[in-house]
Amino acid sequence: MADIRSNFLGIHSPNPFWLASAPPTDKEVNVNRAFEAGWGGVVWKTLGEDPPVVNVNGPRYTTLMSADRRVIGLNNIELITDRPLATNLAEIRRVKRAWPDRAMIVSLMVPCEEQAWRSILAQVEDSGADGVELNFGCPHGMSERGMGAAVGQVPEYIQMVTAWCKLHSKLPVIVKLTPNITDVRMPARAAKAGGADAVSLINTINSVMGVDLGTMLMSPSTDGWGSHGGYCGPAVKPIALNMVAEIARDPLTAGIPISGIGGISNWRDAAEFIAMGCGTVQVCTAAMVYGFRIVQDMCSGLNNFMDEKGYATLDEMRGLAVPSVKNWNQLNLNHVEKAVIKQSSCIQCGRCHVVCEDTSHQAITASKDGKRHFEVKDDECVGCNLCVSICPVPNTITMRALQPGEVDQRTGQVVSGEYANWTTHANNPMRVAP
Repeated sequence: MADIRSNFLGIHSPNPFWLASAPPTDKEVNVNRAFEAGWGGVVWKTLGEDPPVVNVNGPRYTTLMSADRRVIGLNNIELITDRPLATNLAEIRRVKRAWPDRAMIVSLMVPCEEQAWRSILAQVEDSGADGVELNFGCPHGMSERGMGAAVGQVPEYIQMVTAWCKLHSKLPVIVKLTPNITDVRMPARAAKAGGADAVSLINTINSVMGVDLGTMLMSPSTDGWGSHGGYCGPAVKPIALNMVAEIARDPLTAGIPISGIGGISNWRDAAEFIAMGCGTVQVCTAAMVYGFRIVQDMCSGLNNFMDEKGYATLDEMRGLAVPSVKNWNQLNLNHVEKAVIKQSSCIQCGRCHVVCEDTSHQAITASKDGKRHFEVKDDECVGCNLCVSICPVPNTITMRALQPGEVDQRTGQVVSGEYANWTTHANNPMRVAP
């Protein structure tokens, strides 16, 4: 079988699946159970200074559900660990001794004072942990105290604190980035400039999950009031993948190790993050919803996929998709595709016609010879892929690339087969000579 063992910053684990810093990693009993189930590593729930923080004694979570009652998004207003620092450190020490082959990363968040970081780093290093993750992403509760996302949104603070941690600890330093920012490359560059060994992303996204229209209160609420929280789960995966890709392809951050986080629920999700440059993947929501044993399906699925594709190790597939991500102005405007409907498997539901008709292209028929019939009109099709995306029958609608010499019936132009992008297009007032 393929070798899915991970070596991330010299931290070895039997697989790349780590539990993210969250409620499932807050206690020794939980982490032991996770390792028994097969997780390759954990990021211990964020530690802070004593006295410990105080969490609300009411609703902390709420979910966004699909029509078939699957959790596709989860919001939380929980803070960092509310247990004493000494208790957490003692448990970390025992767990690491019991599971020396598993990755033990400790998430940290203390005020932006050098001595505070120096003090907690020394204590974590003494516990035998393999590395630290600086939590610069928490969007609620701690950010109002000048920590979490309040740091992660200021590149100068990121660089400063990261440099302190590299100065005062020998442990690998992973900087966890907030998605609540305009351009994720800026904090990633700051982390690298501060000496970070790696970055992890994304942390949770600021969100309000909904309103109870019967009471006119935001949901969830505690004693009539609520607060914005951190959004995670399958629905954030596209946002996370984009931010990972931005860092992986940015010339100033390309090559920095990445631990991917955000909506990873199965082996396919994990494989996509690895293909986009991640060395490990961190999971939270899926473990909370389905339990620790989901890691077994993740490991076997990733193993089978790698065997099928001929990847012997994770290194052989890591980052393979990064070169495919470009800015829009680099896309080939001479490339033309058309949708094709396979009539033998079409169930005549008409969804393709509806979305095409009402999305302004009007490129799919509704009838033919007086009968219900859905067929692409090449003289109207712009190749947008929307019909492929919504068709309920896999591989019934596909895209066909026009070959050089073919005529695009919509424009009347011959497909040249030559590459040309927006920077040289005649409609671009700032075009450059080809």
